[in-house]
Amino acid sequence: MAGETVITVVGNLTADPELRYTQNGLPVANFTIASTPRNFDRAANEWKDGDALFLRASVWREFAEHVAGSLTKGMRVMAQGRLRQRSYQDREGNQRTAIELEVDEIGPSLRYATAQVTRAASTGGAGGGGGGQSRPAQQQQVSEEPWSTPGSSTSADAWSTPGSFGDDTPF
Repeated sequence: MAGETVITVVGNLTADPELRYTQNGLPVANFTIASTPRNFDRAANEWKDGDALFLRASVWREFAEHVAGSLTKGMRVMAQGRLRQRSYQDREGNQRTAIELEVDEIGPSLRYATAQVTRAASTGGAGGGGGGQSRPAQQQQVSEEPWSTPGSSTSADAWSTPGSFGDDTPF
């Protein structure tokens, strides 16, 4: 949307994501990302940590269940989302403001780790790549190749068979 503040944060999870459900049964996962800048101090000839930024973040619906099942405390993650400002009154009656990240995309950083991606089964709901439409049963099967598209394992697909394509586009 126009005018929203979109940011990307790279940092470590301070705890496992907390998966909860609203009264309507909607899943939500909340977690904190700690991002600490490091700078090289030439005078001391060493790396020094700056002040850490602790940013509360949330994800909703099926996305929340994926995050809670995939990410754990200490993992280095890359998260992109929209900053939200929320005002509330604390226990002492003081007015407070919190800045939180409503996550649109998140995943593990591969700088110091490896990851194995597994495609989640589609529920046909909006936002999970299904676009709100249910897929035929044969397309819901996950291929052996993790980066292939559903149903691309047939030999009729010129893109899935290396060396079988010519100069003409297959569509």
